[in-house]
Amino acid sequence: MGSELSLIDLVAQAGIVVKLVLLVLVLASILSWAAIFDRSRVLRRARSNAETFEQKFWSGGDLSALYRELGQEDRQLAGLPMIFRNGFKEYVRLRKVTPDDTQGLIQGAERAMRVALSRDIDRLETHLPFLATVGSTSPYIGLFGTVWGTMHAFQALGNMQQTTLALVGPGMSEALITTAVGLLAAIPAVVAYNRYVSQVERLHSRYEEFMEEFSILLQRQGRG
Repeated sequence: MGSELSLIDLVAQAGIVVKLVLLVLVLASILSWAAIFDRSRVLRRARSNAETFEQKFWSGGDLSALYRELGQEDRQLAGLPMIFRNGFKEYVRLRKVTPDDTQGLIQGAERAMRVALSRDIDRLETHLPFLATVGSTSPYIGLFGTVWGTMHAFQALGNMQQTTLALVGPGMSEALITTAVGLLAAIPAVVAYNRYVSQVERLHSRYEEFMEEFSILLQRQGRG
């Protein structure tokens, strides 16, 4: 309890610049944790949706029936269901116009799926640039607060004729707090960013593999 109070006292006695630095770092940490929990939920749901949809898709059912079923859930579509629906919708539309142009049908469906893929990856990557920014800048912001606080402490000591460790300690501790808080903000953001980028890349590869397999399936269906 005493150490807690002493830490609070050090923050309370800090200069306005150090307090502003601490405020910025605390806000950055809170926002980054909110982004971490949000991305964890979104990416977990994306993986679950992909697994559920692939089971339905490869179960051997009618693609038209699957398309109509997804049409009833249009507002909730994301990931593989959205990619499939956009591609199949474009395929059906073009088939009515140019039923004999198999290559054109496949290319049109692939373009529609690419657009859906790009939109979904953008959705999955939301907040990741913010986590990267917090992870890369927080240590430097904390270091700035440390340098400023140290400079302020030495200026105050310059006015004293006798300097002891008891006089230097509080000022240096006050200055070093910002570095510690900067690291506390940066480390979770960096770890989460690296982890989520890896997960998004795996989902991206999974989506592209599905698109290739679906295109081959459409090509066979067009020839059949």
